[in-house]
Amino acid sequence: MPTVTVSVPIPNSIIPRQLRIGVRQPKLNPIQFSILCSSSKSPPMDTQNPPKRVVVCGGGVIGVCTAYFLSKRGAAVTLVEQSSIACAASGKAGGFLALDWCDGGPVSSLARASFNLHRSLAQELNGAELYGYRPVTTLSLSITETASSAQLNRKSGPNLPSWIDGPAKGPRTIGTTETTAQVQPQLFTKTLLSKAVEEYGLKVVIGKLERVEVAEGEAKAVVLEGGGAIDADTVVLALGPWTGNLSLLSSLFRVYGLKAHSIVVEPKDPDSITPHALFLSYYPAHGGQPMDPEVFPRPTGEVYICGMSAEAEVPDDPEQVIPVPESIRVLKTVARNVSSQLMEGEARVKAEQACFLPCMDDSLPVIGEVPGVKGCYVATGHSCWGILNGPATGAAVAELVMDGTASITDVSRFSPARFLRGRK
Repeated sequence: MPTVTVSVPIPNSIIPRQLRIGVRQPKLNPIQFSILCSSSKSPPMDTQNPPKRVVVCGGGVIGVCTAYFLSKRGAAVTLVEQSSIACAASGKAGGFLALDWCDGGPVSSLARASFNLHRSLAQELNGAELYGYRPVTTLSLSITETASSAQLNRKSGPNLPSWIDGPAKGPRTIGTTETTAQVQPQLFTKTLLSKAVEEYGLKVVIGKLERVEVAEGEAKAVVLEGGGAIDADTVVLALGPWTGNLSLLSSLFRVYGLKAHSIVVEPKDPDSITPHALFLSYYPAHGGQPMDPEVFPRPTGEVYICGMSAEAEVPDDPEQVIPVPESIRVLKTVARNVSSQLMEGEARVKAEQACFLPCMDDSLPVIGEVPGVKGCYVATGHSCWGILNGPATGAAVAELVMDGTASITDVSRFSPARFLRGRK
């Protein structure tokens, strides 16, 4: 899958026809676009009914799922990403999926539809091989931290997998292989992107969105930093916690970032790690309130451990999110208390990282057309359930754009128009 770099302004005639995506030439400040393209031929264009031109802004799981389903429906889709695909939360999340954990709340139907869509996508795209999709058994455990490794009694407790040999108590099954599963989220996102590029003609542009060009109440184009513009019939804004930076949306609602930390370790004996997702009530040795870290073994042999979340200022560049050292230290201590397989020195620490989860003040995602701007849609604010709800969100937005209504699940309660209620 070649990557072609195009510098503008340049004469449109020298760009190969299959790479022309309606980039208008700026008067000043040339900008570099990296365009990911397939060598396969695009289907012939219907001149009587040309495809709808859609620009999706954001290369995380929500944006990529939206672009995937739109391009599969026959839209001419360009995905704009500032940095690299799945470089933020979509590449650093746990990838845990649950069918019914949102039951009883407003996100229930979205979560159930998306869990089932994950299953069908895994069958269609060979998810078990390509991005680590698998059902898991999910346990809750209580762990009281020991002050040092010397105090640990390394013996697995009753009703626990043998690799969980720390001071774990009270195991309880809270998810079965019918109701909980996992993906490796970065691989999932990139697999969908590759499929859309290779088979459905998706184009990818690397550039920073500056604004949406609006005329007479309709979205007409996206303008990139440096002056380049891409004409569009429809624009979808799926920029995670960066969505709120756009003046078009910042006056309507607030998107804030919850900074979450994680480590990825390679166990001493990867083959001994069973597919059990762990949700912990973890009591620190120094006392205080318990924490709730999570442990997700992956079929690749890695184990992902996350926790230590707090609201923080979101940096401009998604590639420049730096973890807090103390939070990483705590997660390593958690790993040691869960299993000797995960103890630093025995296990190899492959990643120490942090990412920002996009959150809303009312704890609901925002999915729908922006009030007063026809043809401009937004999809963000999924908090810790972005990987789970990515497929159904993308499919729903694709249906809104192409059909005017979403049939996969009712997303009307997530409309950004809800923020207008009560305003004078």
